[in-house]
Amino acid sequence: MLAFNVKQNILFFRITSDLVPFASHPVCQFDWLKCFKDQLASIGAFIRLNDIRISMHPGQYTLLNSPDPGILARTIRELRYHTDLLDALDLDVSAKVQIHVGGVYGNKNQSLRQFVQRYRDLDETFKRRLVIENDDRSYTVHDCMRIYAETGVPILFDVFHHELNHSGSSSANTLAEITETWQEHDGIPMVDYSHHRIGGRKVSHAESIDSYNFERFLATTQPYDIDIMLEIKDKETSALKAVEIAGKDRRFFRAQTRS
Repeated sequence: MLAFNVKQNILFFRITSDLVPFASHPVCQFDWLKCFKDQLASIGAFIRLNDIRISMHPGQYTLLNSPDPGILARTIRELRYHTDLLDALDLDVSAKVQIHVGGVYGNKNQSLRQFVQRYRDLDETFKRRLVIENDDRSYTVHDCMRIYAETGVPILFDVFHHELNHSGSSSANTLAEITETWQEHDGIPMVDYSHHRIGGRKVSHAESIDSYNFERFLATTQPYDIDIMLEIKDKETSALKAVEIAGKDRRFFRAQTRS
C-alpha cells in the first residue's frame, strides 16, 4: 500500500488499528513486537525515506474520560498498542494517534476536567503522540481548545464534524486557531476532510469526493500548510482526484512534483 501511495504522490497514510489483531486485548499473548521487529524496522525505513506522514485512529471505545475503570484500562492498553507500533516503526513524534475527547456522561464540564486529569496522568510516551479531534455531537473545536489551554495537546481539525457541530466559527477561522496548537516537533497540522453523502444520514460520509467542494475547501485554508486525511468511502479513488486538485496549489507542490 505504501509503495502504491508513493508512486501516486499520496504521502499521508492512516495505518489501520487492526494491523495486529487483538493486540490490545488480554487474549493476545503473542509477542508481536519481537516477532515483527525487523519487518517493522524495514517498513519504517521506507516511510522515512519517502517522507510519508503517518497517523493512527483508535476506535470509538477508546474513551480516556470514561468513569468506568474497565473502559479506562482498555483505553490505556489501546493507546499502548498504537504508540508501541509507531515506536517500532522508529517514526518521530509527527506520527500521531488521534482520539476523540470521549463521552459527556451527564456533565460536560466535569467530563472535560476528567479528560484533562487523565491526560496529565498518562505516560509521556503516549502524550507525545496524542492529538484530539472535534466530534460531530459532543465536543466542538472550542471545547478542544479548552483542553489544549490546560494540556498543550494538539488539535486535529475535522471539517465534516465542524459542519455538524460547531461553535459559530468559520472553517477558516477555526483552522487559524488550531494551527497554533501544533509545535514544530509535532509536524504540520493534520486535518480530516469529508462532506455529507447525498441521500444518506446527516452524519454519513460521502462515497466519493466532490471536486468543486474540495477546491473551495482548499481555498479557505490559505495561507496554512496542512496534511489532509480524506475520510471518503472510495479511498484511493478519491485520493487520486484530491492529489490532482491539490497539485494546482503551491502549498502542495511537494506532492505534485514527487517522482
